[in-house]
Amino acid sequence: MDPSLPAIRPTLYPTLMNLLSGDAPTRRWLPDDSLDMAQLSPRIQGSITRNSLASSFLPGLTPRRSPGFSLPGKFQLSSVVLLLAPVLISCQETYRPVDCSDIYNHQIRQSGVHTIYPIRSTSHSQSAVEVYCDMESEGGRWTVFQRRMDGSVNFYRPYDQYKTGFGNAAGEYWLGLENLHQLTSHQNYELLVNVEDFEGNTKFALYSSFRVDSECDAYRLHVTGFNNKGGAGDSLHHHNGRKFSTFDKDQDDWPNNCARSFLGAFWYGNCHDTNPNGIYQWGADSTHYATGVTWDKWKGEYYSLKSISMKIRPVQ
Repeated sequence: MDPSLPAIRPTLYPTLMNLLSGDAPTRRWLPDDSLDMAQLSPRIQGSITRNSLASSFLPGLTPRRSPGFSLPGKFQLSSVVLLLAPVLISCQETYRPVDCSDIYNHQIRQSGVHTIYPIRSTSHSQSAVEVYCDMESEGGRWTVFQRRMDGSVNFYRPYDQYKTGFGNAAGEYWLGLENLHQLTSHQNYELLVNVEDFEGNTKFALYSSFRVDSECDAYRLHVTGFNNKGGAGDSLHHHNGRKFSTFDKDQDDWPNNCARSFLGAFWYGNCHDTNPNGIYQWGADSTHYATGVTWDKWKGEYYSLKSISMKIRPVQ
Protein backbone atom coordinates (compact mmCIF):
# COMPACT_ATOMS: atom_id res chain seq x y z
CA MET A 1 0.00 0.00 0.00
CA ASP A 2 1.21 3.51 -0.81
CA PRO A 3 2.59 4.80 2.53
CA SER A 4 1.54 8.37 1.66
CA LEU A 5 -2.12 7.38 1.84
CA PRO A 6 -3.99 7.24 5.15
CA ALA A 7 -5.30 3.92 6.41
CA ILE A 8 -8.24 2.73 4.26
CA ARG A 9 -10.52 -0.26 4.65
CA PRO A 10 -8.88 -3.02 2.54
CA THR A 11 -11.95 -3.65 0.37
CA LEU A 12 -11.92 0.00 -0.78
CA TYR A 13 -8.20 0.35 -1.50
CA PRO A 14 -8.23 -1.21 -5.01
CA THR A 15 -11.13 1.04 -5.95
CA LEU A 16 -9.27 4.14 -4.84
CA MET A 17 -6.14 3.16 -6.77
CA ASN A 18 -8.23 2.53 -9.92
CA LEU A 19 -9.87 5.93 -9.70
CA LEU A 20 -6.57 7.75 -9.08
CA SER A 21 -4.64 5.92 -11.82
CA GLY A 22 -5.56 8.37 -14.59
CA ASP A 23 -6.72 5.66 -17.07
CA ALA A 24 -9.99 4.64 -15.46
CA PRO A 25 -11.62 3.38 -18.72
CA THR A 26 -9.07 0.57 -18.97
CA ARG A 27 -9.34 -0.45 -15.29
CA ARG A 28 -11.87 -3.01 -14.07
CA TRP A 29 -13.67 -3.56 -10.82
CA LEU A 30 -11.71 -6.41 -9.26
CA PRO A 31 -13.74 -9.63 -9.13
CA ASP A 32 -12.93 -10.38 -5.50
CA ASP A 33 -13.76 -6.91 -4.18
CA SER A 34 -17.08 -6.02 -2.61
CA LEU A 35 -18.59 -2.95 -1.00
CA ASP A 36 -20.57 -3.38 2.20
CA MET A 37 -23.25 -0.69 1.87
CA ALA A 38 -24.39 -1.25 5.45
CA GLN A 39 -21.11 0.36 6.58
CA LEU A 40 -21.64 3.49 4.51
CA SER A 41 -23.62 6.49 5.64
CA PRO A 42 -26.80 7.57 3.74
CA ARG A 43 -24.81 10.57 2.44
CA ILE A 44 -22.26 8.30 0.80
CA GLN A 45 -24.93 5.97 -0.55
CA GLY A 46 -26.53 9.03 -2.11
CA SER A 47 -23.23 10.16 -3.61
CA ILE A 48 -22.78 6.75 -5.21
CA THR A 49 -26.26 6.96 -6.76
CA ARG A 50 -25.61 10.49 -8.06
CA ASN A 51 -22.47 9.30 -9.81
CA SER A 52 -24.38 6.49 -11.57
CA LEU A 53 -22.40 3.80 -9.81
CA ALA A 54 -25.35 2.07 -8.20
CA SER A 55 -26.88 1.17 -11.56
CA SER A 56 -23.62 -0.48 -12.58
CA PHE A 57 -22.69 -2.62 -9.61
CA LEU A 58 -24.94 -1.80 -6.65
CA PRO A 59 -28.56 -2.24 -7.81
CA GLY A 60 -30.92 -1.89 -4.90
CA LEU A 61 -27.92 -0.94 -2.73
CA THR A 62 -26.86 -4.61 -2.48
CA PRO A 63 -23.28 -5.60 -3.29
CA ARG A 64 -22.44 -7.91 -6.17
CA ARG A 65 -19.35 -8.57 -8.27
CA SER A 66 -19.24 -7.08 -11.78
CA PRO A 67 -16.06 -8.20 -13.56
CA GLY A 68 -16.98 -6.39 -16.76
CA PHE A 69 -17.71 -3.03 -15.27
CA SER A 70 -15.53 -0.08 -16.36
CA LEU A 71 -15.43 3.16 -14.35
CA PRO A 72 -16.59 6.27 -16.24
CA GLY A 73 -13.74 8.03 -18.00
CA LYS A 74 -14.79 11.45 -16.68
CA PHE A 75 -15.19 10.30 -13.08
CA GLN A 76 -13.88 13.24 -11.04
CA LEU A 77 -11.40 13.11 -8.15
CA SER A 78 -13.87 15.07 -6.04
CA SER A 79 -16.22 12.10 -6.29
CA VAL A 80 -13.50 9.87 -4.89
CA VAL A 81 -12.98 12.21 -1.95
CA LEU A 82 -16.73 12.41 -1.32
CA LEU A 83 -17.09 8.63 -1.52
CA LEU A 84 -14.24 7.84 0.85
CA ALA A 85 -14.32 10.87 3.20
CA PRO A 86 -16.07 9.12 6.12
CA VAL A 87 -13.60 6.25 5.86
CA LEU A 88 -10.57 8.56 5.85
CA ILE A 89 -11.66 10.88 8.67
CA SER A 90 -10.17 9.93 12.02
CA CYS A 91 -12.15 10.21 15.23
CA GLN A 92 -8.98 10.61 17.27
CA GLU A 93 -8.87 13.91 19.17
CA THR A 94 -6.28 16.39 17.88
CA TYR A 95 -3.55 17.30 20.35
CA ARG A 96 -3.82 21.00 21.27
CA PRO A 97 -1.31 22.14 23.93
CA VAL A 98 -2.57 24.90 26.19
CA ASP A 99 0.87 26.22 27.09
CA CYS A 100 4.57 25.38 26.96
CA SER A 101 4.24 23.16 30.02
CA ASP A 102 1.89 20.93 28.01
CA ILE A 103 4.46 20.80 25.23
CA TYR A 104 7.24 19.95 27.70
CA ASN A 105 5.13 17.12 29.14
CA HIS A 106 4.85 15.66 25.62
CA GLN A 107 8.62 15.17 25.59
CA ILE A 108 9.46 18.31 23.59
CA ARG A 109 12.27 19.78 25.67
CA GLN A 110 13.99 22.22 23.29
CA SER A 111 13.47 25.96 23.67
CA GLY A 112 11.96 27.66 20.64
CA VAL A 113 8.77 28.81 18.94
CA HIS A 114 5.75 26.54 19.39
CA THR A 115 2.00 26.75 18.79
CA ILE A 116 -0.40 26.74 21.74
CA TYR A 117 -4.16 27.05 22.18
CA PRO A 118 -4.69 29.18 25.31
CA ILE A 119 -8.42 29.79 24.77
CA ARG A 120 -10.14 26.59 25.83
CA SER A 121 -13.17 25.54 23.78
CA THR A 122 -15.11 22.38 22.99
CA SER A 123 -15.38 23.46 19.37
CA HIS A 124 -12.72 23.22 16.66
CA SER A 125 -12.54 27.01 16.29
CA GLN A 126 -9.77 27.47 18.84
CA SER A 127 -7.28 30.15 17.92
CA ALA A 128 -3.71 28.98 17.52
CA VAL A 129 -1.05 31.29 18.97
CA GLU A 130 2.69 31.15 18.44
CA VAL A 131 4.84 31.63 21.54
CA TYR A 132 8.44 31.21 22.57
CA CYS A 133 8.90 28.35 25.04
CA ASP A 134 11.77 28.55 27.52
CA MET A 135 12.53 24.92 28.37
CA GLU A 136 15.74 25.63 30.27
CA SER A 137 15.50 28.46 32.86
CA GLU A 138 14.78 27.29 36.41
CA GLY A 139 13.50 23.90 35.25
CA GLY A 140 11.88 25.06 32.00
CA ARG A 141 8.25 24.77 30.89
CA TRP A 142 7.90 28.59 30.67
CA THR A 143 5.45 30.28 28.30
CA VAL A 144 6.96 33.66 27.37
CA PHE A 145 4.31 36.38 27.15
CA GLN A 146 6.54 39.45 26.88
CA ARG A 147 10.02 39.81 25.40
CA ARG A 148 12.32 42.71 24.50
CA MET A 149 15.78 42.09 23.10
CA ASP A 150 16.77 44.45 20.27
CA GLY A 151 14.20 47.21 19.78
CA SER A 152 12.92 45.71 16.51
CA VAL A 153 9.24 45.97 17.51
CA ASN A 154 7.39 49.13 18.49
CA PHE A 155 5.65 48.60 21.86
CA TYR A 156 3.98 52.03 22.04
CA ARG A 157 0.67 50.69 20.81
CA PRO A 158 -3.06 51.11 21.45
CA TYR A 159 -5.21 49.06 23.80
CA ASP A 160 -6.76 46.75 21.19
CA GLN A 161 -3.31 45.50 20.14
CA TYR A 162 -2.29 44.83 23.72
CA LYS A 163 -5.52 42.90 24.12
CA THR A 164 -4.89 40.56 21.16
CA GLY A 165 -1.09 40.56 21.03
CA PHE A 166 1.55 41.61 18.49
CA GLY A 167 5.13 41.03 17.38
CA ASN A 168 7.09 37.93 16.41
CA ALA A 169 7.45 34.95 18.76
CA ALA A 170 10.97 34.36 17.43
CA GLY A 171 11.93 37.87 18.52
CA GLU A 172 10.13 40.65 20.38
CA TYR A 173 6.43 40.25 21.13
CA TRP A 174 3.48 40.58 23.48
CA LEU A 175 1.21 37.54 23.79
CA GLY A 176 -2.01 39.43 24.47
CA LEU A 177 -4.04 40.26 27.58
CA GLU A 178 -6.94 38.01 26.63
CA ASN A 179 -4.62 35.06 26.14
CA LEU A 180 -3.01 35.78 29.51
CA HIS A 181 -6.41 35.89 31.17
CA GLN A 182 -7.51 32.64 29.55
CA LEU A 183 -4.32 30.88 30.59
CA THR A 184 -4.23 32.03 34.20
CA SER A 185 -7.95 31.75 34.96
CA HIS A 186 -7.99 27.92 34.82
CA GLN A 187 -5.04 27.02 37.05
CA ASN A 188 -2.38 28.60 39.25
CA TYR A 189 0.66 30.04 37.49
CA GLU A 190 4.01 31.35 38.67
CA LEU A 191 6.06 34.12 37.04
CA LEU A 192 9.71 34.41 36.05
CA VAL A 193 11.24 37.72 34.89
CA ASN A 194 14.68 37.59 33.25
CA VAL A 195 16.63 40.84 32.83
CA GLU A 196 19.97 41.66 31.21
CA ASP A 197 22.01 44.87 30.94
CA PHE A 198 24.32 45.99 28.13
CA GLU A 199 27.37 44.80 30.05
CA GLY A 200 26.22 41.19 29.87
CA ASN A 201 25.04 40.93 33.50
CA THR A 202 21.85 38.95 34.10
CA LYS A 203 19.41 38.66 36.99
CA PHE A 204 15.93 37.23 37.50
CA ALA A 205 12.91 37.58 39.76
CA LEU A 206 10.48 34.82 40.74
CA TYR A 207 6.85 35.16 41.85
CA SER A 208 4.88 32.17 43.12
CA SER A 209 1.49 33.46 41.97
CA PHE A 210 0.45 35.28 38.78
CA ARG A 211 -3.06 35.91 37.44
CA VAL A 212 -4.74 38.35 35.05
CA ASP A 213 -8.44 39.12 35.45
CA SER A 214 -10.92 39.41 32.57
CA GLU A 215 -11.47 42.46 30.40
CA CYS A 216 -14.56 43.26 32.48
CA ASP A 217 -12.16 43.98 35.34
CA ALA A 218 -9.67 45.83 33.11
CA TYR A 219 -7.28 42.86 32.98
CA ARG A 220 -6.25 43.56 36.55
CA LEU A 221 -2.92 42.04 37.63
CA HIS A 222 -2.43 39.77 40.65
CA VAL A 223 1.22 38.96 41.33
CA THR A 224 2.55 37.86 44.74
CA GLY A 225 5.07 35.54 46.41
CA PHE A 226 8.29 37.31 45.42
CA ASN A 227 11.52 35.28 45.68
CA ASN A 228 14.81 37.16 45.32
CA LYS A 229 17.05 34.15 44.63
CA GLY A 230 17.82 35.66 41.25
CA GLY A 231 18.94 39.01 42.64
CA ALA A 232 16.82 41.31 40.44
CA GLY A 233 14.75 42.79 43.27
CA ASP A 234 10.97 43.17 43.45
CA SER A 235 9.85 45.75 40.91
CA LEU A 236 6.31 44.37 40.60
CA HIS A 237 5.05 44.96 44.13
CA HIS A 238 3.77 48.42 43.16
CA HIS A 239 1.89 46.95 40.19
CA ASN A 240 -0.02 44.24 42.05
CA GLY A 241 -3.77 44.84 41.85
CA ARG A 242 -3.49 47.47 39.08
CA LYS A 243 -5.51 47.70 35.87
CA PHE A 244 -3.83 47.64 32.47
CA SER A 245 -3.31 51.04 30.83
CA THR A 246 -2.30 52.25 27.38
CA PHE A 247 -2.04 55.74 25.92
CA ASP A 248 -5.58 55.46 24.54
CA LYS A 249 -7.12 53.70 27.57
CA ASP A 250 -6.05 55.34 30.82
CA GLN A 251 -6.89 53.08 33.78
CA ASP A 252 -4.04 53.93 36.16
CA ASP A 253 -4.23 55.60 39.58
CA TRP A 254 -2.37 58.76 38.58
CA PRO A 255 -4.17 62.04 37.77
CA ASN A 256 -2.32 62.11 34.43
CA ASN A 257 -1.79 59.31 31.91
CA CYS A 258 1.16 57.06 32.87
CA ALA A 259 1.33 55.39 29.47
CA ARG A 260 1.59 58.72 27.67
CA SER A 261 4.05 60.16 30.14
CA PHE A 262 6.39 57.14 30.17
CA LEU A 263 5.83 56.00 26.58
CA GLY A 264 4.73 52.47 27.35
CA ALA A 265 1.80 50.25 28.38
CA PHE A 266 1.54 48.26 31.59
CA TRP A 267 -0.27 47.69 34.86
CA TYR A 268 0.60 51.21 35.98
CA GLY A 269 -0.25 52.53 39.39
CA ASN A 270 1.17 55.93 40.30
CA CYS A 271 3.16 55.33 38.02
CA HIS A 272 5.76 52.48 37.87
CA ASP A 273 8.71 50.57 39.31
CA THR A 274 9.22 48.79 36.01
CA ASN A 275 8.43 49.78 32.44
CA PRO A 276 9.10 46.65 30.34
CA ASN A 277 7.05 47.93 27.41
CA GLY A 278 8.72 51.34 27.33
CA ILE A 279 10.91 52.82 24.60
CA TYR A 280 13.93 50.70 23.72
CA GLN A 281 17.04 52.71 24.57
CA TRP A 282 20.69 51.84 25.01
CA GLY A 283 21.62 51.60 28.66
CA ALA A 284 21.95 54.62 30.95
CA ASP A 285 20.30 57.80 29.70
CA SER A 286 19.71 60.65 32.16
CA THR A 287 17.98 62.85 29.58
CA HIS A 288 14.74 60.85 29.67
CA TYR A 289 13.25 59.95 33.03
CA ALA A 290 11.88 56.39 33.32
CA THR A 291 10.74 56.10 29.70
CA GLY A 292 13.02 53.19 28.80
CA VAL A 293 12.78 49.43 29.39
CA THR A 294 13.42 49.67 33.12
CA TRP A 295 13.53 47.35 36.15
CA ASP A 296 14.04 49.95 38.86
CA LYS A 297 15.02 47.69 41.77
CA TRP A 298 18.07 46.47 39.86
CA LYS A 299 19.34 49.24 37.57
CA GLY A 300 17.23 52.26 38.50
CA GLU A 301 14.87 54.48 36.53
CA TYR A 302 17.42 55.92 34.10
CA TYR A 303 18.82 52.62 32.81
CA SER A 304 17.11 50.95 29.86
CA LEU A 305 17.78 47.21 29.77
CA LYS A 306 19.21 45.28 26.85
CA SER A 307 16.65 42.51 27.33
CA ILE A 308 13.72 41.54 29.50
CA SER A 309 11.37 38.59 29.23
CA MET A 310 8.32 37.74 31.33
CA LYS A 311 7.16 34.13 31.36
CA ILE A 312 4.71 31.89 33.23
CA ARG A 313 4.18 28.20 33.97
CA PRO A 314 1.65 26.17 35.99
CA VAL A 315 2.49 25.70 39.65
CA GLN A 316 3.37 22.06 40.33
